[in-house]
This record gives sequence, structure tokens and C-alpha cells, in this order.
Amino acid sequence: MAHTHDGEGVRRRRLLQAAVTVPAAGAAITAAAASTAAAATPAQRPGRGGRFDGDSPRFALAVLPDTQYLFDADSSDPAPLRETFRYLVAERAGANIAFLTHLGDVTEHGTEQELRLAADTFGTIHGSVPYSVLAGNHDIDGSTDDQRGDSAYLDAFGPRRYASMDSFGGASPDGYNSYHVLRAAGRDWLVLALDWRLSDAGLAWTQGVLDAHPRLPAILTTHDLAHADDEGRAHLSDNGTRLWEGLIRRNDQIFLALGGHYWPPGRTVLANDAGHDVHVHITNYQDRYYGGAGMIRLYAFDLARGVVDVETFAPWFLARDPERRTPLEAETVELTGDTDRFGLAIDFAERFGGFAPVPPPAPRPPAAVMPRGTVAYWRFDGSALPAPGVPVPDGTVVRDLSGNGNHLTVSRLHASGPGALVVSDEHHGGQPAHASLRFDGGQSPDRGAILTTGARAPLNSLKFTRGYTIETFIKLPEPFEGQHAWMGILSWQGRNSEAGKTTGWSPDEPTCSLNLSGERFLQFVVYPHRQDADPTSWSHALEVGRWTHIAVVNDGRRTVVHVEGSKIARNPTQASTGIATLGKPFTIGATQFDERFGQGFYGWIGDTRIVERALDSDEFLTSAERPGR
Repeated sequence: MAHTHDGEGVRRRRLLQAAVTVPAAGAAITAAAASTAAAATPAQRPGRGGRFDGDSPRFALAVLPDTQYLFDADSSDPAPLRETFRYLVAERAGANIAFLTHLGDVTEHGTEQELRLAADTFGTIHGSVPYSVLAGNHDIDGSTDDQRGDSAYLDAFGPRRYASMDSFGGASPDGYNSYHVLRAAGRDWLVLALDWRLSDAGLAWTQGVLDAHPRLPAILTTHDLAHADDEGRAHLSDNGTRLWEGLIRRNDQIFLALGGHYWPPGRTVLANDAGHDVHVHITNYQDRYYGGAGMIRLYAFDLARGVVDVETFAPWFLARDPERRTPLEAETVELTGDTDRFGLAIDFAERFGGFAPVPPPAPRPPAAVMPRGTVAYWRFDGSALPAPGVPVPDGTVVRDLSGNGNHLTVSRLHASGPGALVVSDEHHGGQPAHASLRFDGGQSPDRGAILTTGARAPLNSLKFTRGYTIETFIKLPEPFEGQHAWMGILSWQGRNSEAGKTTGWSPDEPTCSLNLSGERFLQFVVYPHRQDADPTSWSHALEVGRWTHIAVVNDGRRTVVHVEGSKIARNPTQASTGIATLGKPFTIGATQFDERFGQGFYGWIGDTRIVERALDSDEFLTSAERPGR
């Protein structure tokens, strides 16, 4: 619970005066509480909620603030917290909960009786979900720092309590500060659980932990960090300022700092010495109905989306029949204000790049990415091409690295200038070659550049009746300026009517093309070799400013398009065997209509490969696995 300190000059709400003095040193946790985990019932032991997945890009950190009013002398009621713990155990697999951290003020007076009851209640979760607990000013003598010596709190929640947890890394010599290392999202994370007041020795110990784990992103938890105004804007407290100046700002690893003690909840973002964001949050609900009722906050990390989704709720009320909840229970079951339910956008690779850079994959040689059945493979990093930023002259030949002779020759459309095609070192993160071509095509007037196979290239006439896989990488510029509706990415030339096809939008469109609609929907339209049909696949709207891998896979029966390894929704089930090629050139950079090129592609195109069979996703160009199946 927060108290008014003259030096801070901040208006705070308070219900009681300062905590009573902690019982004499040497008070011990009972044997029953100390062995809670070993004596847990089957419903409490690991496995009840399933298995935590440490490799999933999504995981959750549970945050539990001040529970002091649930452990308040003869007014104690641990039932809400027991239900919270049962929820975390039961939902560990479903929500992929990696860890629980308590923010201090476990109890109201720090008595041996209160701490024994709290320690026993934590037995509900012990052995099932790893956790940390730190001392708040109500758990110990609030006038002391972490050099206070023995206490009933230390007996109940000292280092020996966590010794059996795989996550536990160690504690400071005084026992009041500890750290855990979590394995989540395929990497290790550091959680610092720091006392209500760190001494200079405590600061030095914490710095030593960070120095010993220099590549781990760190979450700092403590009791007194920041207070908030009524609009939820957080401001560092005096103690928070000391932690910021002496520890947080100069350690780029610390990206999230969490405190309790004060209410209302709030948040802010501060810039550290490296110029990076540090998210500072206050979490405390002891002023709410039933002392907060064991309310928790879940920080759901999603490294795939680059976000942390935060929600706040009370499992004790959530477990009750909605029809039987009292009015206050219904009001408190979940909090949805701006400081209780929100999202944080974090580019984790960029944010952690200063201390844990992810080395980019090295370019892969052509031989490593040509599986059985490869009929053509082009990349734009060869010595035949100019340096990045330099236009590619007309007549330049980009060789087919498969050895099948399907070489491409560069030409410009209409009166397009040199800038219509330029070499670039931009590339998709999973692309074998670290280079691409930047096309500056568009309408009004039509302009662009293309690469086409020669008149006698084998690819011009291949029918692919046993299946095929066509792959490429593209990136659309941001901002996406100008008129580019229905621009082509790649295609075979000629009219489908020449192949005897009678279906489709027009007899003058080519027999196979990959295009982009005005809404940036990917369109793959093919006139099969065997069927008189034009099955067409459509994607969602592609993002601008982002590299995208596209794979068109046909197994001899139907075609399925994948974007970034994910099957799109609008893949027709209509039969589709082969491609009705006409012996006319294959083209990268545009699509003909009535055997005439209009606009060209606008954006970047990277490695492009065609294989004469259906590939599995782990054989795509984005896979580092060795091909050959």
C-alpha cells in the first residue's frame, strides 16, 4: 500500500497508517508450508493445465500486485488468491503462461501468521508455474533497505523457496533480491525481483546479474517504482528515480519495468541512454472491491506480431456463474480502461538488437536451393549485374542457375528511362540471395521493365502435367504511390484462346499470370493444359513496405497459393492439371493483354524459382533445410 512521503510531494490515497514492525528475526515458516509443493494433490501438481511451450512465439507473463488486504490478521481471506493460482495452473498451456511475478506487499502487517498463510496459499501454484515474490513495505520494516537482516518475510519467501524452480538463477547475499531466467519464445528472458528499497550493495548485485547475462532482455519488478495521475500518466517516484538513474537507463536490456504500491494504475514510456523505449507500468488494485480479489494482469507477448497485449481480470469472479455475480463482482471481473487493457507495439528484433543482435543468415549458394525437379532459378546477385543502386542496362542477361538454359534478358517498356529497373541489396529475410531488382512501373503513362526468356527456352513450352511450384519474393513500396491496379509480377506470354480455351474473363489474357489487383490482392490465374477452365486464386491485401514470399503449388490436380508459408483462403478446388503454355516467353515484371504489355511492376522482386513438382512448405526457398527430396 502507498503512503505519503514528504519528499515526494505527490497526492496519494491511503487507507491505513504505516505497517507495524516485523516480528523478531528467526521466525520460521512451518514445515507444512515449506513442503507444500511436495505434498500437493494431483490436481495441483504439474501437468494439470498441460505443458508450457517454450518455443512458441506467444507466451504470457502474469503479474500479481499488492495482495495485502487478503492477508490482514484475522480479516484474512486467501480464497481469491487460491482461485487465481488455480486459474494460472489450469490455463498454463492454453495461455502459454511462462511465469508469475508478485510486486510486493504480500501481507498487510508482515507478521509471521500472515506470511505463513500467504506462503501456504502459494503452495497452490508451487511446482506448476514458476514465480517470484519481492518484499513490499508492508512485508518488512518499511524504514529499512535490503540490508535489514532476518525477517519473517525472508523465512517465508526467501531464496530457499525458489531453489527447486528451474527458472531460479540466484539471490543477493541478503536474500531480498532474486532473479529468474525464463525460456520462452525460443530464447531466454531475465526477470529481476528487487526489494522495496535497494541498498548500494543491492544495486551492485543487480548490475552484476545484468553483466552476467548481457544478451538477455530483462523485466525489472519492484514494489515502489512510479505513481500515476488521474489520467493514468505514470511518473517515477523518488525510489523509481533512483532505480532509473542508477540501473535502468544505462542497461539497455531492461525494456519493461513493473511496480505496485500506488494507485491508480498508470503507464509511461521513457527513453534510456541507448535511445530505446522502456515501458514503465504501475499495477495495483488493492483499492478495488475485495482488496483487488487476487486480480492479475496478463502480459501476452506475441513475437510474431511484434506486440504485447495486456489484460486485467479477477479469476475469482470469473469462475462464478455470471447470473449469480453480485453487482460489485460483475463490475470488477475485468477492467477495460486504458491503463488496464492495452497493447504495446514492440519490434523485438530492433529493440533487443543493441545487446542481442540476431545475425542475419548468410546468402545460400544456388546449389543449396535447387531441389529435384528445378527447371529454372534466377537471382540478382551475380557479377553480370551492376552494383546496388545502378540501373540495369537493356540487353543484360540474368542466367538460369538451374542449368536448363532459361536465361532472362532485360528490356524496358515503352519509353521508360534507366530508373525503371535498378539493382538493389534489399531482400526478404529468408531469401537465399541478398539482392533484388527494383522495378518502377506504373500507369499514365504506361512504363516499366521486364525480363523475358529467349524464343527457344525450354520453359516456354513446359506443360507441368505432374505439378509445379512457382516461387518469388516481392516487396511493395511504402508509400504505395501512383496507379498500379492489375500490375503483373510474372507470366507466360500469349492469348489463352490460342490454346483453345473458352472460359475466363477474356480470350486475350495470357494462359498463366501472377498479378496484383487495385486493392493489392494477389491474383494467380491459370488456364490448365488439360481442362478448359481458368481457376483463379486470390489472397488478402498485401502489406506495403514488407517483403513477402509467394509460392504457387500445384500437385497435378489443383492449385494452392501460399503467402509467407501460409495457405490463402481463396484457393479454388476446381481441377487444374498443368499450364497451357504456347511456346512463348516467360516474363518477370509484367503481364500481357492481347499480346501487349501495358504497365510494369512497381516494387522489388527477389529470387524466383520454378520446380516441376509440388513442393512441401519445408522445401520452399525460405527454408534453410537442404533440398533434394
